[in-house]
Amino acid sequence: MSASAPGTHPDGSVAKLIEISEKPTPGRRLIDWASRPPGRLYIPACALVGLVLLFEDSVPAGHLPSFVIGLGGGLLLAGMGALRLGIALAVARPMIRRYWLRWISAPLIATVALGLAVADVPLRTRIDLSSESLLELREETGAATTIPLNGEWTGLYPLTSVSDDGETVHYTVEGAGLFQPSGLAYSTEEIPTGVFVPGQGSRVYEHVSGDWYVWVDH
Repeated sequence: MSASAPGTHPDGSVAKLIEISEKPTPGRRLIDWASRPPGRLYIPACALVGLVLLFEDSVPAGHLPSFVIGLGGGLLLAGMGALRLGIALAVARPMIRRYWLRWISAPLIATVALGLAVADVPLRTRIDLSSESLLELREETGAATTIPLNGEWTGLYPLTSVSDDGETVHYTVEGAGLFQPSGLAYSTEEIPTGVFVPGQGSRVYEHVSGDWYVWVDH
């Protein structure tokens, strides 16, 4: 026969204490979450979204799937970060001072990504790394000829076609353009930008660097 009286078993006492203890409210849980510095998931998620947006910027006239993912993910992470920082400033300022590097990581990643995108660094870099292969393909293309490529990679770009009208070489990049087909153009003669060019149909051009342009079919 057990020496312990009914209801006095240690396990029963612990269970009873847990049962009657006050459960944290949603507000308390939110404050506890915000009081901790950004962790191992949030900062890598910010870096991943930054890379997605840089990839989107490296595609002529943008890349719709990457744009949607990057914009949606960026807004979500920015909202979470602003909420977390606001609560932490109100109730846990010492934690911000102690883990300042982790707190500034996400804004720093966003600033670098936006700065590179505004300066068109991803697009320029990808074109520079692909230019030799693209120009070699140009040599294989006869004047006034369009060659389908079915997504074949040339340099760092998958191309659906290449055409040469004798003055300008047009490379149609697979998946390029948010709403209309887009690609790259190479011309040693200056092409007017931001307007419809006579003889070029509904294309509008934007200068990138050197003899390289981005075109969008409106």
